Amino acid sequence: MSEYIVEMRHVTKRFPGIVANDDVSLGIKKGEIFALLGENGAGKSTLMSILFGMYEPDEGEVFVRGKKVEHFSPNHATELNIGMVHQHFKLVSNYTITENIILGMEPQKKLFGFLPSVDIKNTNKKIAELSKKFGLEVDPTAKIENLNVSMQQRVEILKMLYREAEILIFDEPTAVLTPQEIEFLLEIIREMRKNGKTIILITHKLEEIKQVADRCAIMNRGKLIEICDVKDTSTKKMAELMVGREVNFAPEKTPFTPGEVMLNVEHLTVKNQDGFPVVNDVSFSVRGGEVFAIAGVAGNGQVEIADAIAGLVPAVGGKIQLGGADITNATVKARNKQGLAYIPEDRQTWGLILDFTLSENLLMRRYDQEPYCVKHVLHRDKFDEKSRVLIDKYDIRSGQAEATIVRSMSGGNQQKAIVAREIDMDTPFIIFVQPTRGLDIGAIENIHQQILAERDKGKAILLISLELDEIMNLADTIGVIYNGQLLKIAPADTLTSNEVGQFMMGVKE
Repeated sequence: MSEYIVEMRHVTKRFPGIVANDDVSLGIKKGEIFALLGENGAGKSTLMSILFGMYEPDEGEVFVRGKKVEHFSPNHATELNIGMVHQHFKLVSNYTITENIILGMEPQKKLFGFLPSVDIKNTNKKIAELSKKFGLEVDPTAKIENLNVSMQQRVEILKMLYREAEILIFDEPTAVLTPQEIEFLLEIIREMRKNGKTIILITHKLEEIKQVADRCAIMNRGKLIEICDVKDTSTKKMAELMVGREVNFAPEKTPFTPGEVMLNVEHLTVKNQDGFPVVNDVSFSVRGGEVFAIAGVAGNGQVEIADAIAGLVPAVGGKIQLGGADITNATVKARNKQGLAYIPEDRQTWGLILDFTLSENLLMRRYDQEPYCVKHVLHRDKFDEKSRVLIDKYDIRSGQAEATIVRSMSGGNQQKAIVAREIDMDTPFIIFVQPTRGLDIGAIENIHQQILAERDKGKAILLISLELDEIMNLADTIGVIYNGQLLKIAPADTLTSNEVGQFMMGVKE
């Protein structure tokens, strides 16, 4: 009998223009937390999608509990007690939590002794009990469209547990969570291991691996580089194996030399859909050559500030000036022409058109300008020519280069595409909201260097991030937001991360 609950032998998977997995062999022991670490596009998700039956390997074999897998489909994986939480959730937004969990295996009862009917009432009770058992409390009758991201993730986990999965695959599970939600999820993962589950964690977050994983497989460009015991391997060593070079965790900054005020926000107030003020009388300014960072716990109004400046939500009070011009009520296009570039928090909803090509997405903000459009005729060759330059400069990895449909790219490479497009606009003011969310350590290092390079060119940068280390490394000035108000604005070198953390929790002085 094999010592492994899952074993993959010489697995190779090809897609047009790319070898996603190249002769990969590994074994996962029952009851362990096994991490798959690698850069964006390294082949981690593809490998686990093969285990979950979404793809069939072109070469190689997969064994579960010592038996060779002959049929590859999610249904067969479910029969083998394998479950997977995908990076981008697979939920029906206008269905309830219960309806999503039981979809495809609905429990039935007979009405009047003969009419088949779905037994929602009893299933709601069962799911409420299941959620309580694993510390994942949810309201089974709530609709998905009314839930935040972390609650939707709970639904995906409950979907696996309801189907009695013993092997649980988590694909980038913390990419869209706040630090508090991440701690909660890692505790749930530990609890699942105590209950005998085998956990496979696809990630590029080194600290999380150090906290929970037993062993770690490191991948680079489709190849398995090494499998190591996490407790005996430093994060620095993991990062070097993953990226293939030494990684600088703290970027070098030149001295701060501020220019003229580029953005001026006075008494800004923004309300949510229910008419409640989520940004309340906020004032600040950003100068050329300055990274002004807003730090805060998620949900305190920082994203709404960025959206109001970018024109995605209306300001109900106050004034926004960019480059001396009042843009408070300007259109999005007018703000862009005035010199605003925007990397949004939600890359798939606001940053990209997923069914367009990479080339079309990279030139989306310039399609009506020469040389890409001449006399109302689009010149696709110019699109592709410029795209290839950006793909190379920002290391955007995809199967068919500029012709790749963006939906098929990894989340991290989608993020790189947005950053490349917005920085290349060469505007005097750039808003970065969660710019490194979902990126690996090498890509994070690159984006940080790009932000500081833009600052050194005299650009004004507004940075909004939930990563306190990112703010402390990049900011010249820090504004701390709590409950829709900026409690503190101070030069970054006068604040410690501990002080910033206290202000984030509402401490006034």
